[in-house]
Amino acid sequence: MQDDFKSYYEEQRELLRETFAEIGQKAELLLTVGQLLMENGADTSQIFRDMKRVAAYVGIPAEKFHLHIMYTTLLLHVGDEHHSHTSFRKCVKHAVDMRIISGVSRLTWRAMTEHYTLDEFRDELKLIAERPRFYNKWLTACAAGTGCGAFCTLFGCDFNAAIYTAISAIIGKLVQMQCHDRFGINPYVSMTFAAFAATICAYLTHLLPTTTPWHPLIAASLFLVPGIPLINGLSDMLNTYLISGAARILHTLIIIGAMTFGIVFAIGMADFDSFTNLAMLPESNYLLFAVAAAFGASSFAVFFNLPPRLLYAAAIGGALCVCTRNFFIFELGFNSEVGTLAGATLVSIAAVKAIHWLHTPSLVLIVPAVIPLVPGVLIYRLLFAIINIRRLTLDELLSAVQSGVDALLIILAIAIGASMPSIFASRSFARRSKDKQDKLLNEIYETDLKE
Repeated sequence: MQDDFKSYYEEQRELLRETFAEIGQKAELLLTVGQLLMENGADTSQIFRDMKRVAAYVGIPAEKFHLHIMYTTLLLHVGDEHHSHTSFRKCVKHAVDMRIISGVSRLTWRAMTEHYTLDEFRDELKLIAERPRFYNKWLTACAAGTGCGAFCTLFGCDFNAAIYTAISAIIGKLVQMQCHDRFGINPYVSMTFAAFAATICAYLTHLLPTTTPWHPLIAASLFLVPGIPLINGLSDMLNTYLISGAARILHTLIIIGAMTFGIVFAIGMADFDSFTNLAMLPESNYLLFAVAAAFGASSFAVFFNLPPRLLYAAAIGGALCVCTRNFFIFELGFNSEVGTLAGATLVSIAAVKAIHWLHTPSLVLIVPAVIPLVPGVLIYRLLFAIINIRRLTLDELLSAVQSGVDALLIILAIAIGASMPSIFASRSFARRSKDKQDKLLNEIYETDLKE
């Protein structure tokens, strides 16, 4: 029995040393890794990096490895002067699951440190793909509500309005789940129904006791804001993955359009003033900002299925991000764009340091932390102006355009700040990753020689 196992192990190790041995299986394994990452919210840089690492592990050197990544398709070619193999894989769904992103990334390193065989790697990958979510639909809906309620607090609402926002968001999220999961309705249409339900519920709450009756309208639908596709799209653009980045941006615009339809229908049935008079920079203390941001970031981390062991990191990141932004605005007198850039940059740098302690990709830590920086008031000012453009005066139209420009600049600041380490230190990160990878592969080779 021991001889049979030794023979099997030696055969598996030989497969990993020969580039074109079982190349079909290797290509399928590589494409499965890329598909899982693409379908669950990883940016293109990470997909390329992790697939290239797996390619090195299965014996495919960099000069024989060629990969073309698009938002819906992965194209892989392995070839030299004597051999050629080409495979492609369609990416059908596009959701967000940080557990899968973290799990796949950790597996690519664990396979080398623990000397996995091809079969062992495939089995581990299957477990990651099939494992159920950490949080059921009720926890997810409650997290959406808590996150939107926290955002409402960041926009300057009172406690009652935050509670109303949370209830409205929970109802909207449950409507989205029922439409998509139970009835199989198109995901974009499901978002339209969800935005309509959340906005109507938020409008009705203005009849209840609160000093900030219109703030729930701003925050109740924010659980639908496509923060990850937007950040990933801009990150892809900055890293010259233009095709994938453009597709992500288009996906983001369609989601925003679906939200807008739902909100427009709700506004058409309601009667309220514009958002022009709502404060953009609510006066508050840093403790309240920190607590609200921590709740918002950790709630959206639950929404993104972040592993429970990392929720506290998301909460700390959100608090650090928002407090840094507000310090730059309130204490140093900078505008919102600069403050947002500073907050997102600080968190992204801290995340790069934390990945060595938490053993997870930096994207998993950065994205939930920067979500509280989304400029909700500015977005809704622009949206309200677009809906009522026929009734706007020239001054109101110019104010709406200014709100749109400011919102765009803040969103760009979020994306640039989140991508700052990779923009300025990509070569250093790649070199250190390559050194670690070569060290582990050499250890595997030396172990094989001894055995």
